[in-house]
Amino acid sequence: MSVIRPTTVEVETSLRLVAPDATALPVRASLRYDPADPYAVHVLFHAESAGGEAVSWSFARELLVTGLDEPAGIGDVRVWPWATPRGDFVALALSSPDGNALFEVTRSVLVRFLRRTYVVVPRGREAEHLDVDTAVNRLLAGR
Repeated sequence: MSVIRPTTVEVETSLRLVAPDATALPVRASLRYDPADPYAVHVLFHAESAGGEAVSWSFARELLVTGLDEPAGIGDVRVWPWATPRGDFVALALSSPDGNALFEVTRSVLVRFLRRTYVVVPRGREAEHLDVDTAVNRLLAGR
């Protein structure tokens, strides 16, 4: 008998990269949630050039949830509500040794995405979907 595994949730969307002069440029991206990695969400930024590789950022699903309503995160990933005359957004600030980027994401897109992730793995039930043996083997193999 086969085991039914929850499916990955993926949403294609357009984020807006906020430039230092406050202009915003559209950026194609995907929001992804894999129940095999139940505590994390992934944002994939798609390259506009043919053959360009997507850049992926991963962070806690709970960080995204909290950032819908209040500032959340320290360090590399910060999220907070971002109201504009165009509507309600969420700011997503990413920092790395290579630089910093500020994106705005439509709040309703994030809410729908998160609701879909909760269908796959309900909030607070992530540990039931975590395969600890596989995670430990992966860590040990990387030595």
